[in-house]
Amino acid sequence: MLQFIIRRFVGAAVTLFLIGAATFFLFVAAPSDYASLACGKDCSPARLEDIREALGLNLPIAQQFWDFMSGIVTGRDFPTGHCDAPCLGQSFYSGDMVWDTIMDRFPLTLSLTAGSIVVFLTIGIGAGMISAYKRGSALDKIATGTSMVLSSFQIYFLGPIVMLIFVYSTGWAEFPKYVPFTEDPIGWLAGLWIPMIVMATIFTAQYTRMARASLIEQLAEEHVRTARAKGMSSKYVFYRYAWRGSLIPIVTVLGIDISALLGGGVVTELTFSLQGIGRLAVDGATNKDLPLTMGVMLVGAFFILLLNILTDIAYAWIDPRVRLS
Repeated sequence: MLQFIIRRFVGAAVTLFLIGAATFFLFVAAPSDYASLACGKDCSPARLEDIREALGLNLPIAQQFWDFMSGIVTGRDFPTGHCDAPCLGQSFYSGDMVWDTIMDRFPLTLSLTAGSIVVFLTIGIGAGMISAYKRGSALDKIATGTSMVLSSFQIYFLGPIVMLIFVYSTGWAEFPKYVPFTEDPIGWLAGLWIPMIVMATIFTAQYTRMARASLIEQLAEEHVRTARAKGMSSKYVFYRYAWRGSLIPIVTVLGIDISALLGGGVVTELTFSLQGIGRLAVDGATNKDLPLTMGVMLVGAFFILLLNILTDIAYAWIDPRVRLS
């Protein structure tokens, strides 16, 4: 098991290096003039040359690539100061270090992700389990029908409706905002519960259907039928044998969803005017801030690779057959 984890981390490091290289050559070595984007419209030749020197664009491409990649590990010096590792460059729109900017926005995105995960896993898997256990009943039909309706909603459609009801019309909630959890846990929840619920609604419908289908499939497995034939109660067989095996497809999709949410819930943050990683990616693209865009892409790729590794480890814990193979 340890060797498997080591191999996965080594493979992830190589993959992240290749993504970093592809990102660098896609943006920096592209035909577009990188220095002109940083200089802006009213740019004099002298100012343009200063920017080229400050960004190291007067160096060979190989040297620029080495400075970019080594800066992630060891840090890098800029005319405005030193950038500690992991250094993802300096934003030429705001002048701030990209890593510091991302870390300033990350707590909000992490809060939205964690809150929505708790909601859609609790409600989604719970409803799916009840629906599978009561298959064919009225409760099953209600849960299935509700999940199909909710899955057709979109965040940019559902968000304004919820805001209209709870914020503008009734005043039962305040406008969404971020308050650090360590400073005020109640204020943190009060400021983010609406976007958490809205973002979780779409996923709740998905996980309800997934949990139901997976549990029904597990209940038809041979080892479950054997346990029933031995006289074990339906509830014991359901929780002891079927439920755990049904988590495999759920864990697979959950790893992908978490990495995507941590990479930036763009639609949610734009809908509720929240300044997270998703909004930062949009701002980087809008302002043609290439270092910022590159940094967000690398951070998103890191989370995708990390969650893939954790998903594989979770397989072995959930299903011994995976561990044996």
